[in-house]
Amino acid sequence: MSVALTIALPDADIDPDGELDLSLREDIRMLGRVLGDTLRDQEGEPIFDLVENIRRVSTRFHREEDEGARHELEAMLSDLDADDTISIVRAFSYFSHLANIAEDQNVIRRMRAAAASGHGAGPATVAGALERARKAGITVAELRKFFDTALASPVLTAHPTEVRRRSTLTHEMRIAELLADRARTEPTPEEQQLADDELRRRVLTLWQTNLLRKTKLTVLDEVANGLAYYDYTFLRQLPTLYAAVEDRLAAMESDAAENGALLPPPELASFFRVGSWIGGDRDGNPFVTADVTSETMRMQSALAVGFYLSELHELGGELSISTIRVKVSDELMALIDTAPGETSPHRRHEPYRLAMGAIATRLRATAFRLEVADLAGVTEKPDAAPYGSAAELRADLDVLDRSLKAHGSAAVARGKLRALRRAVDCFGFHLAILDSRQNSDVHERCVTELFEVASPGTNYKALPEGTRVALLLRELTTARPLTSPFIDYSDETEGELEMLRTCARIHRIYGSEAMQTAIISKAEGVSDMLELALLLKEVGLVDPAGTSAMHIVPLFETIEDLRNAPKVMEQMFRLPEYRRLVDSRGGVQEVMLGYSDSNKDGGFVTSGWELYKAEIELIEVFRRHGVRLRLFHGRGGSVGRGGGPSYDAILAQPGGAVQGQIRITEQGEIISSKYSNPAVGRGNLEILTAATLEATLLSGDAKAPRDEYLTVMEDLSEAAFRAYRALVYETPRFEDYFWESTVINEIATLNIGSRPASRKKTRRIEDLRAIPWVFSWAQCRLMLPGWYGFGTAVRQWLELHPDGLGLLQEMYREWPFFRTQLSNMDMVLSKSSIAIASRYAQLVEDAELRESIFGRIRTEHQAAIDALLSISEQPRLLGSNPLLDRSIRARFPYIDPLNHVQVGLLRKYRANDTDEKVLQGIQITINGISAGLRNSG
Repeated sequence: MSVALTIALPDADIDPDGELDLSLREDIRMLGRVLGDTLRDQEGEPIFDLVENIRRVSTRFHREEDEGARHELEAMLSDLDADDTISIVRAFSYFSHLANIAEDQNVIRRMRAAAASGHGAGPATVAGALERARKAGITVAELRKFFDTALASPVLTAHPTEVRRRSTLTHEMRIAELLADRARTEPTPEEQQLADDELRRRVLTLWQTNLLRKTKLTVLDEVANGLAYYDYTFLRQLPTLYAAVEDRLAAMESDAAENGALLPPPELASFFRVGSWIGGDRDGNPFVTADVTSETMRMQSALAVGFYLSELHELGGELSISTIRVKVSDELMALIDTAPGETSPHRRHEPYRLAMGAIATRLRATAFRLEVADLAGVTEKPDAAPYGSAAELRADLDVLDRSLKAHGSAAVARGKLRALRRAVDCFGFHLAILDSRQNSDVHERCVTELFEVASPGTNYKALPEGTRVALLLRELTTARPLTSPFIDYSDETEGELEMLRTCARIHRIYGSEAMQTAIISKAEGVSDMLELALLLKEVGLVDPAGTSAMHIVPLFETIEDLRNAPKVMEQMFRLPEYRRLVDSRGGVQEVMLGYSDSNKDGGFVTSGWELYKAEIELIEVFRRHGVRLRLFHGRGGSVGRGGGPSYDAILAQPGGAVQGQIRITEQGEIISSKYSNPAVGRGNLEILTAATLEATLLSGDAKAPRDEYLTVMEDLSEAAFRAYRALVYETPRFEDYFWESTVINEIATLNIGSRPASRKKTRRIEDLRAIPWVFSWAQCRLMLPGWYGFGTAVRQWLELHPDGLGLLQEMYREWPFFRTQLSNMDMVLSKSSIAIASRYAQLVEDAELRESIFGRIRTEHQAAIDALLSISEQPRLLGSNPLLDRSIRARFPYIDPLNHVQVGLLRKYRANDTDEKVLQGIQITINGISAGLRNSG
């Protein structure tokens, strides 16, 4: 099953005859046939035959680790010239992309089949969550109360693991539409021929389109790429989600009512908000400047305004209602006079069109106030009052809504107008909530300079923590500014101050909802949080009386920081000065937990466990102080960075961790897999909504079913931590093995992101960012960050507890956290291939180093598989998930050849082969392998 939408659909109920899987196979065969025909036509029959032969031998090598097949592959690939190599890797890469499209369409078919099966609402859907809440005795009133303060927020980030270009994505989306049309309609022969012809044209155009970017992305390029998903999914699918929730609640109320009357659904607060780091995250990215952040908000706002203008135009075409036939409200007639709109005499009896003309006129004037007229395509400034806020625009749309409902047109009001009103409420004039993020070390250096300039000899950086805190609190409550306009500060300090001034300016122009969160990366102590508060005070976003215009959010990333997080927050809440800031934000404190760096620091097992423990302790600290906890989960796409099915992950949180509010990063290639297809995107919006509701209202307060489980997990974590650290940080020259056996060097040549791969120019693992670390291990098919240490931990624990296997099996059955961890590991191990990884190991020149480290990895890989199968009581990997198992196995014949070709090209490139097509071939294989594995970064 596609990782774009992993839902446990009941196969037997919705597909007793396997028709859906048959449709998937037919789609894949058809797309493969079209690609094959294109390959023959464009590259010739010999290349087509060679591709087939490589696929066949690669399959034999994968299944049997056949040495004969290895030599045969090496011989075939070593004889290829550069042009033939490019053709082959492009063929296998494009097949992976096309297979993804077919799988996504199959997911949609399964969702529709489940909805139509008559077996009740499925899992991970809003309808299913509401039904489970009803069965648990939760009333509609209690559900409405939940939605009043709920928050579900995916936050899009620009981490560089999305290797696809927008150009190819556009063609792939159209191919997906063609497949969807085939499944839903019964075309005439002529219509079918036209569709087949277009499909062939699209695949041919894909083949002739460059897979790779020729220039490096800028931050604003990344912003533009991120904004595409609002067109694809968010702007239209979010309003339909709200409508579905409101209608379902109304139906539940009707069922509960004595007369069964269907009441008009009261509107819910906008609980689902899309966030973004793209253009606001400057941690380690020197290209995110104040000007870039300002332009980012302009681009976001222009998209929102342009969308509203387009929808108003379409709505005007629909609402041809005439006063000759119906009456309208007085406030609607008054609205028409607020701005000069439509003047045609043909419209004088069509007040809704006239009203929308007035609204559109004011909105065009607003484009100038927001400084986005050029980007929104508004060329002339109307003589009309601009809207001061999105709430004013919404109020005018509400006038139309009330008039329609009061005069017999309620059904009309429930159409496009309902969706537009909700969109304005959701997206405002800012589109997405843009976060600001910076590293605590940068804040520390800035504050040190400010104090030193204001009071020479302060030497803030050398002060002990307690003295720092006292100094910061004193300055925080002083009305006098610390900065001076007459001082020339360092470029870094001036850059940070200008960035925060830009945040304040964005508040003034677009509203305070446009930027609500300032995040401190590598937060370690109280002073880290107070330093940011002080910098915010200098630009007017925090005032000395104790109010803050932004949430101040610590990001705890390493294992040590996670362990200290509860103590840090306890100390923060004991400070009256800081507590006032929290109270000014509605008594909500957000805490961000970093999955990526904690995994690189301590391994998969320990990272997951320390995150879980930190949440348990934070819940207690926040409960004791009467503060509402909002967790922000910094998850990546891969399991090695906290990825995996979102629904299961949220429900596996300890009781009390999801207090009606949750934010989760959506990173890299996961964004396009989740949100480029509107139907799949809608499913993912439902997953996050349903999981937030269930985790809040149905989870209870139990930390774990039994305390004994916690003790066992602590033992396993300690053993896994030792094993992981022994390999990665304590093995001499491990960094040499990593840099030589993976594509980490070559990844840096891809134009897939604006952010540097390392924090410093060294080869140390400590300085490498978590994203390329995980991405590199995925490319060589080891996926090491997603499992290493687990096998050793289980073996050592069972040596101390010979009769303990039954307890581990019970933990797997009864404890969602443990089961989710192992389920994610199951998926990772299924995608790994020790046989292919052995070919990458051969790239390490030092034979002794190679054999020593790869031998340990091979042993631990098998130990992890054995432990997983014993605990889960499965006969083989993914034994309990046959759909995903079939999906992954079907991909191997097309992913594996890319790995084999990549190894050969790496040998040539590292031997200083100067043919530019060698590097190009490596880059295309990185693209294809990433597409085939899907959640690899």
